[in-house]
Amino acid sequence: MTDPLHTLTERLGGIAYGGDYNPEQWPPDVWPEDVRLMREAGVNLVTVGVFSWSRLEPRPGAYDWSLLDTVLDLLHTAGIAVDLATPTAAPPPWFSRAHPTSLPQNASGTRLTHGSRQAFCPSSPDYARAADAMVTALAYRYAAHPAVVMWHVHNEWGNHNALCYCDISGAAFRDWLRDRYTTLDRLNDVWGTDFWGQRYGDWAEIDPPRETTAFRNPGQELDYRRFSSDALLARHRAESALLRGLAPGTPITTNLLGTLEKKVDGHAFARHCDIVSVDHYLVAADPGNHVDLALNADLARGMAGGRPWLLMEHSTSAVNWQPVNVPKVPGEMRRNSLTHLARGADGILFFQWRQSRAGAEKWHSAMVPHGGTATRTWGEVTALGAELAALSEVCGTRVRAEVALLFDWPAWWALELDARPSQSLRHLDLVREWYEALWDLGITCDLVAPDADLTPYKAVLAPSLYLVTDADAEALHTYVRGGGHAVLGPFSGAVDAHDRVRTGGHPGAFRDLLGLVVDEYLPLREGESALLSDGSRAPLWTERVEARGCTAWLRFADGPEGGPARGGPAVTRHTHGNGTGWYVAAALPARSLRDLLGAVCGEAGATPAAAAPPGVEAVRRGAGDRSYLFLVNHTDTEATVPVDGHTLLDGSALPGYVSVPAGEVVVVREAPRTADQEANR
Repeated sequence: MTDPLHTLTERLGGIAYGGDYNPEQWPPDVWPEDVRLMREAGVNLVTVGVFSWSRLEPRPGAYDWSLLDTVLDLLHTAGIAVDLATPTAAPPPWFSRAHPTSLPQNASGTRLTHGSRQAFCPSSPDYARAADAMVTALAYRYAAHPAVVMWHVHNEWGNHNALCYCDISGAAFRDWLRDRYTTLDRLNDVWGTDFWGQRYGDWAEIDPPRETTAFRNPGQELDYRRFSSDALLARHRAESALLRGLAPGTPITTNLLGTLEKKVDGHAFARHCDIVSVDHYLVAADPGNHVDLALNADLARGMAGGRPWLLMEHSTSAVNWQPVNVPKVPGEMRRNSLTHLARGADGILFFQWRQSRAGAEKWHSAMVPHGGTATRTWGEVTALGAELAALSEVCGTRVRAEVALLFDWPAWWALELDARPSQSLRHLDLVREWYEALWDLGITCDLVAPDADLTPYKAVLAPSLYLVTDADAEALHTYVRGGGHAVLGPFSGAVDAHDRVRTGGHPGAFRDLLGLVVDEYLPLREGESALLSDGSRAPLWTERVEARGCTAWLRFADGPEGGPARGGPAVTRHTHGNGTGWYVAAALPARSLRDLLGAVCGEAGATPAAAAPPGVEAVRRGAGDRSYLFLVNHTDTEATVPVDGHTLLDGSALPGYVSVPAGEVVVVREAPRTADQEANR
């Protein structure tokens, strides 16, 4: 089966390059200049129409296509393709005024107002009718337009309105619950409603988990997050179905948010996209934000099932929504872009083409800044366009990853509900810490859902799997019994899919796999830590582990400094079938975690992409006999990496190594390997 993204990049002539284009913000005499500059910069794809609903339908049922007609024709004449967006993320003011109950309501009962974006209840039938009518009219008008090569459904689903608590949402929630559980007896059982006398005798008694006197029912809260994500997914599927019916053969995408969006299950949305696209923005205050960039790129690839994907949005420089919006330093935008390319992106796009002069995002950077073409940013934008054109042969190749890291939105939701043993043990923190350890080791990993096929991987890491379904737990058992190496983080396997504790001893789902029982979870107070046998100190969390066949790889120190689990195992190893299960019963500090994952990867046979020095990122993409090594130097000194082949940008033959200047990126087309070299890689 042909990959839709590969078909798209072949049509574009290489890597997709461009960004969001919002011509409605500018007078018509600017549009020809935009197109001329796009050609100068090497732009071949722009997203059009994301927030244009009020322009396209200025009054109910009255459409004005003049702007889009002109702009799409201009772009097509210039050879620039269009990713045409359904503008449903921004209902017009007339719609909200005519349908006030379509506006979302927060958990305290306050009705939010129009004046931003995504000001709608995901379950509103009025919104659904209006959005479907808009999508249908748009598709009828432009399905056959030669500029349109892809449909962009909505924009950043659930970024601002994922959780609505209005009565319309309440009724939809009750319907969702009936479909899921069939009977009230079943629902009462899985939610544990006999606690605090919450047992329901009629479906009509169930409301959204609004603000109340004390802790809300965690099973109800967890299901409300599932329902809310599903409600948005239903809208995504409805718009997609209309587009597929009216424009068959044109691929469909939407811009997902990776770890930037907790409330929407990205894996679920990705399964309903022909091409997986993501937005990613650096957090300026994070000195390790390049590691977070790599993590999100690997998550995008995991959501795409290992196939190439699109970077739909990132920034040329500063954003507008952080407390301090620091611009990128010279060369950083190039480094960011080529890192995404290294990790599987076949398209590098920005928000946005021309920097706004008004509105909430006027201080968000763009490809054409306020200062125009005399700026440093414009010089970097045009240089990057030329480089991406020279790297086009990389399109369609896949990243080679030997390790999987499990990332699950329901596990994230469940761990961070109220009334857990510690609010300081957080899903994303654990995932990032484990990922950074792999990054430091130079090990490439795929971030995948727990129900992904694990058989291709030499090792599987689950930093935070507090909630796990029976099927996913059994899949990990099967993987290890078959010879795999799995490492599970603290507090894993504790509850089932409904946040009910798995009784019989912790970690309920994984006792046999790990050969142990956790007698008690022992979270630490702020400022406390437990001394480990390697001399490091574990903050936040410890567990009292009883070995039932496992051996201790690392222990809590004897004596008071070892904390409440003093003398007991902190990291364990257990043979299960033909494989090995490891358990981490603490929030390990960086050095200990890196040592552990290095030992596990070494035992499993997972190796770095290259013998690169610390701070130099090395990732390999390949297909058939073609192999490309990307080297990204995040240090302030030149680095040397052994590799045979030639540099892709200038064609220079290499004498067995390549020098990577400080802050630079080098792409090497590697010399073909012998059979022995390939077997030993």
